[in-house]
Amino acid sequence: MYEGRWIFAFVILAIVIGGSATHVEKIFGPVASAACSLISTGISIITSGLLLFCLWFFRDPERKSPADPSMVSSPADGTVTVVDEVEEEQFFKRRMKRVSIFLSVFDVHVNRTPIEGAVLFAEARGGLYLDARKPEASVLNESLFWAFGSKDRLEKAVGVKLITGAIARRIVPWAQLGERMERGERFAMIRFGSRTDLFLPLDAEVLVSVGEKVKGCETAIARMTA
Repeated sequence: MYEGRWIFAFVILAIVIGGSATHVEKIFGPVASAACSLISTGISIITSGLLLFCLWFFRDPERKSPADPSMVSSPADGTVTVVDEVEEEQFFKRRMKRVSIFLSVFDVHVNRTPIEGAVLFAEARGGLYLDARKPEASVLNESLFWAFGSKDRLEKAVGVKLITGAIARRIVPWAQLGERMERGERFAMIRFGSRTDLFLPLDAEVLVSVGEKVKGCETAIARMTA
């Protein structure tokens, strides 16, 4: 909720301003008062709807990760749109499996760490704001790439790329470089619709398929080998 504080303040202010129109009659008379009353009602309905939407969007439910420590949990809520293999060139510099998750405005937008480990890498890149579902969005859009795992076992580390979209224009990072993270711990948020790409070692077994709905922290995306 803290990340939406300015939005909430604006909506509440609009509701207060709309309600103040009821005092117009004392100054301008009943006709002006009736007109302002209609405007005030419309403003109140719209701003109340916006307030409810913001409360829904910024929700941050408690989640429980899978009991099996070999499982890689989903870093985001949303729908799986891509499962493939790509060359990861930002940190790992090798071929990896990729699972892309599209977050609509109706999904929880808090991102959670897929495995236990340290924040090994975090790098932001500027770019465009194409529809996050477009294949080229992974390369062209503004993004923030994270790597989680152990320096001693980089072959088992994973990457998470937060990608902005046509509506989502801001990535809010919380975790710090070098910070130790538990699996399922909150590390960032993207506002208003976006995409999250999860990069896995080639020997990881992907457990989800395109079109499947997933929940951050709770859904097992893949199984790591020993």
